[in-house]
Amino acid sequence: MEKRTLGRQGLRTSALGLGCMGMSQSYGVPDDAESIATVHRALELGCDFFDTAEIYGPFTNEELLGRALKDRRDEAIIATKFGWDVSAEGERRGLNSRPEHIREVLDESLRRLGTDHVDVLYQHRVDLEVPIEDVAGTVGELVRAGKVRFFGLSEAGADTIRRAHGTFPVSVLQSEYSLWERELEDEVLPVVRELGIGLVPYSPLGRGFLTGTVRRAEDYPENDYRRNDPRFQGANFDVNAKAADAVRALAERKGVTAAQLALAWLLHRGEEFVPIPGTKRRTTLEENLAATTVELTDAELSELELPVSGLRYPEPMMQITGR
Repeated sequence: MEKRTLGRQGLRTSALGLGCMGMSQSYGVPDDAESIATVHRALELGCDFFDTAEIYGPFTNEELLGRALKDRRDEAIIATKFGWDVSAEGERRGLNSRPEHIREVLDESLRRLGTDHVDVLYQHRVDLEVPIEDVAGTVGELVRAGKVRFFGLSEAGADTIRRAHGTFPVSVLQSEYSLWERELEDEVLPVVRELGIGLVPYSPLGRGFLTGTVRRAEDYPENDYRRNDPRFQGANFDVNAKAADAVRALAERKGVTAAQLALAWLLHRGEEFVPIPGTKRRTTLEENLAATTVELTDAELSELELPVSGLRYPEPMMQITGR
C-alpha cells in the first residue's frame, strides 16, 4: 500500500489506517477474536497505522491491540491518546492533561500495549486548565526519553495548534473530517498546511452513515453510540439520508461501494491526509483498503458537495472540540 508522510518530523504510515475503538465499545458487541484477526489482516495488506486510546473501553482497547501485535510490534505504527481523568474502575471524570498525569497515563498505556514506546501520542481533547505549552513540553520530554516518537493533537483549534507547535513540533492532528463533516476547512486546515502538520481524519465514513446502510437512532441498541447522535435523529436523519443516497448513487455508477467513494474523496483532498476508518471485521477492512485504488475526476469531486443537518456530537461533547 502507498505510504504517506505526516508532518515534518519523519512519520510515515500507510495511506489508510485502522481505527480500533469500535472493537471494544460504541458499535455493538465486541468480538476479540475477529478484531485480532482484522489487525493481522491489516498488516498482511500493508495497513500499518493503528489508532487506540486509554479511554476506549476504557483500557480494554489498548490491551486488545497489545495482544494483536504481540511479536509483531515492529510491523506497526501505534497511536494512542491521553487527556481524560479515568478512575481505575473506568469512570470518566473529566479532562486532565497535567504533566504528571500525562506521564502516568503513558506508562499505563505502554504496559497495556506491551511495548516500550508508542509512535504517536495525542492529547485527546484540549484541557483549558493546563496551558498547551506545558502539554507540548511534557510530550517533548517523553519523545527525548524514547517513550514517544511523535506528538499529536486531537480536535484542537487553530490557536492551540500554533501555540503547541511553537513549543514542540506537532506532527499530526486527528480530527473528524469527511464528506459530511467539513468544519476544519475554514480555520484549522489552513494552519495545519502552513505548519506542515499531517491530518488523520477519524469517522471518515460519518459513523457508518456514508455507507448507506444506517438506521434511525431509535433503531440501534442502547449500547450503540449512534442512538444518541444528533445526525441520526428526526429531521436530521431525513436530510442526511439524502446526502448518503447521493454518495451511493455515484458509487454505483463508478462500480465501487459508498464507503470506498467516501474514503477516496478524503484521499484526494491532500497527500498529507491519512484517514482511519474503524472496523472489527476483516471483510469491511478489505473493502475500505480498496479505496486507495479509486480515482475521482474534478466533476465527481464537485458532485460530492453535500448538505448535512445536525451537530456531529451531543452538545456536551461539542463544547470540548475545536478549543
